[in-house]
Amino acid sequence: MRVADIMTSPVITVAPDAEVAEVVGLLLEYRISGMPVVEQGKVVGMIGEGDLVHRREIGTEARGDDRSWWQRIVRPNPAPAEYVHSHGKYAGDVMSSHVPCVTADMPLAELADLFEDRRVRRVPVLRDGKLVGLATRADLMRALARGASMLRPARSSVAAVDDDTIRTRLLAELTAQPWWARGWVEVDVEQGVVRYLGVFRGEAERRAALVAAENVPGVRGIDDRRMSYDQWQPML
Repeated sequence: MRVADIMTSPVITVAPDAEVAEVVGLLLEYRISGMPVVEQGKVVGMIGEGDLVHRREIGTEARGDDRSWWQRIVRPNPAPAEYVHSHGKYAGDVMSSHVPCVTADMPLAELADLFEDRRVRRVPVLRDGKLVGLATRADLMRALARGASMLRPARSSVAAVDDDTIRTRLLAELTAQPWWARGWVEVDVEQGVVRYLGVFRGEAERRAALVAAENVPGVRGIDDRRMSYDQWQPML
């Protein structure tokens, strides 16, 4: 899937000279948590609930200078910028200026990485340099919900899957993973129950093999008889 498959479009936007009161009104009216700030067709920032938490109108503005004495020597005083952020009248004063943008054809895996690496909740989506949508973490969750629903097999189809098919599908999934040590584990399936025999090298690897089996249609249970490497080594 691509970003274009999950993004919200059209996008509610504001100009840098929009008053904060107007921004708050739009957030509440459209039940959204943030929006791009656009000037002459170009995205120049993002403004959302997080940018409006510390405001003088509600007495939550940042107070005082909590830097240590050495930080005051080597770091600029944040107070002026904080004052603008909490007292500024316009969206341009409050918005986050350093905004990553994505393209509509970006794979969702890259979008998820960007959300995690940049610690952002929403990003503008561009096509040929023009704003065409907004992608959020919530959009990813909705895509996940749809994907999980599509992957969930009907009960009738689960009952029809035979043991050989289950084993073939499971082995195909396992052997495609770089962490799978095929020579260390024997995989059998009997009446829909997957049986693992052998050795696992760590708890994460043990759990990963269980998850792989749980996701194969037709699996009714897992009988994990492997021992850990630490248990197995003294037996050599």
